[in-house]
Amino acid sequence: MRVTQIVLEKVSKTYVIDRETVVAVRDVSFGVESGEFLSMVGHSGSGKTTLLSMIGGIVRPSSGRIIVGGDEISSLNGKGLPDYRSSRIGFMFQFSSLLPVLTAKENVLLPLTFRSGKVSSSDESKAMDLLRMVGLADRINAYPFQLSGGQQRRVAIARAFVNDPAIVLADEPTGDLDEATEREMMQVFKIMNETKGITFILVTHNSDLAREAHRRFAMNRGSLASLDAQEKVSDLHN
Repeated sequence: MRVTQIVLEKVSKTYVIDRETVVAVRDVSFGVESGEFLSMVGHSGSGKTTLLSMIGGIVRPSSGRIIVGGDEISSLNGKGLPDYRSSRIGFMFQFSSLLPVLTAKENVLLPLTFRSGKVSSSDESKAMDLLRMVGLADRINAYPFQLSGGQQRRVAIARAFVNDPAIVLADEPTGDLDEATEREMMQVFKIMNETKGITFILVTHNSDLAREAHRRFAMNRGSLASLDAQEKVSDLHN
């Protein structure tokens, strides 16, 4: 039986830019069950990245509450937020953001270094297994400049799993991959979701990938709507 893992209650985020108030996210409320796979589509600037950043504890909401595993993370202070991010969340950002002085394996291990200050031999084995999983068995000790853009993206995908996250927040993680590799990485996400029970929230511009999620949402001018609900209404009228 699944339990509700993430709850957003009337969450909004506003910014003041040149004395003008910009609403990035507007009164978003929804819940995510443990082990769900959600997708989110929307135009650039619609608020998708801001919403993921608030769930991940990178950005604090202007109003509303975000509750993850029973803890209100929107009110965490001090060490609470870094602990939350390092222990529960795996991030896949729009850009690979690899450190150029570290090898592929060392880049994957980086989140564990931040968390504990050191890595064990079992951590290194895990990093190598993750790199093999994303098809980089022969590039484990390569530096970013020795990797193609697509290979760098695969390293970033592997990195998101190294801390055994309960939740993966993926912001256009396959945007710079060719179609075949994109499909391959989506299969990796689905396998990790099904075998490890990891909850996924995937932001993508690829509508075909979005359809493979358990539930689909769309962001528009900061508001969130269920695409599945819209399709059910459309079906009733056809």
